[in-house]
Amino acid sequence: MSVFGAYLRLARVGWVLVREGVVSALPTEGMPALARTAHSLAGLFERRRATQEDRSDRLARAIERLGPSYVKMGQFLATRPDVVGAEIAVDLSALQDRMATFPREAAVATVEGSLGRTLDDLYVNFGDPIAAASIAQVHPATVRYADGERQVAVKVIRPGVRQRFAHDLEAMYAAARLQERILPNTRRLKPVEVTRTLEQTTKVEMDLRLEAAALSELGENTGGDPGFRVPKVDWERTGRDVVTMEWIDGIKMSDVEGLRAAGHDLNRLADTLIQSFLRHTLRDGFFHADMHQGNLFVDPEGVIVAVDMGIVGRLGKKERRFLAEILYGFITRDYQRVADVHFEAGYVPSHHDTASFAQAIRAIGEPIHGQPAETISMAKLLTLLFEVTELFDMETRTELVMLQKTMVVVEGVSRTLNPRFNMWKASEGVVGDWIRDNLGPKRLLTDLRDGAHAALRLAEAVPDIAAKAEKLSQEFSTMAEKGLRFDAETAEAIGRSEARHSRSGRLALWVIAATLVYIAWKLA
Repeated sequence: MSVFGAYLRLARVGWVLVREGVVSALPTEGMPALARTAHSLAGLFERRRATQEDRSDRLARAIERLGPSYVKMGQFLATRPDVVGAEIAVDLSALQDRMATFPREAAVATVEGSLGRTLDDLYVNFGDPIAAASIAQVHPATVRYADGERQVAVKVIRPGVRQRFAHDLEAMYAAARLQERILPNTRRLKPVEVTRTLEQTTKVEMDLRLEAAALSELGENTGGDPGFRVPKVDWERTGRDVVTMEWIDGIKMSDVEGLRAAGHDLNRLADTLIQSFLRHTLRDGFFHADMHQGNLFVDPEGVIVAVDMGIVGRLGKKERRFLAEILYGFITRDYQRVADVHFEAGYVPSHHDTASFAQAIRAIGEPIHGQPAETISMAKLLTLLFEVTELFDMETRTELVMLQKTMVVVEGVSRTLNPRFNMWKASEGVVGDWIRDNLGPKRLLTDLRDGAHAALRLAEAVPDIAAKAEKLSQEFSTMAEKGLRFDAETAEAIGRSEARHSRSGRLALWVIAATLVYIAWKLA
């Protein structure tokens, strides 16, 4: 897509947000003067009905108008309160990923094209869609296996969604670049990198084989865990555009009264949910990053079943130790240690003072120790942490923010089951075991073993490294003697490219400005 096309799509997004009253409902605190002026003007062009709705309703309506790509972007940004702010993240978390279904015939064509077999060869029957989201929809079906017929759920990709997302993504990149240019203080949040992460996660989500692989991996990791599992995958009937999995007969966790009527122990379910999530995070370094109520079921045996693993998170050993040490520091009130961990991990720039950072951490930790554990809100705690890290120029860590946001969501689900849910008490066993195994004597043995493996790999690679170093040295010698030169054709091509880019960018901005002025004049 051309630069002009990207800016035109961006202008459309801005106009929809203005018309649906989203812009005028944004908090103005901290806005630059120019942004506050635009905020005031936006109220003149919003629809009348928008003034009677709250901000989350306005946002939901605007994103619905913009289409599936923006629903997915909204859900992604709900996991990034560091980027959009805690209030907007809460609004985005309420987005309902319910879209109009597409025809059964289109789904059949997609299934047969992806798997290379006829529908009758794959399924005994294939029903009408029962749920549709921004990327795919789900059909009930029946498969004949060696031990008999079983019901399955078939998830089918939405036709044309990849092309639509690719086009909309250009506008998202344009918005991110403008943000970095116009609001330099937001560069620490890395808006372009955030967009790149959205692109990567959505591309992964659009390949249903990868979702199937995530289900399979989490299933293996949790095979011996009490009270938690994920659906089994039918790999024979799974491809890029379709995944077939076990049908789950259960009650959604959003149906609290239904769970209670079925005789389930809600307090036990709340504890099991947070403990399972922490096991996945600390023990495995691989977790379901979209564990809201709509993706969680309770089967007749009282086991929690998590579905829809399009969004997952991973943490390396370093990040897991970092989180454990921070948690342990808060528990023991060792705020200096919490500060030191941030600096040792390179998360806070070294020019800042660790003692001052420890003081800021103390301002967060001390109020926690003065409250009953069941009243401590993880969401509030994380909001304070984001404010503190902003003061000390801590750059965004995508994997940590995703983990923190998921923890907030899981905590929220647990509190709907048990309003007096004590997250710290429920977590104590899992976190305590991990800390003992990874921050005590066992850690030294693990580090020695990992160091020995790394040294062995390095020794094996030494000959190859030496050969590459020799080649690089020869190339540097050649460059020093003859210099680095572009031939005339290459230099001319670079000049033409830069000129085209500059002209097209300026033209796009002028056209957008003229279009908005014309629209405003017509509506005046």
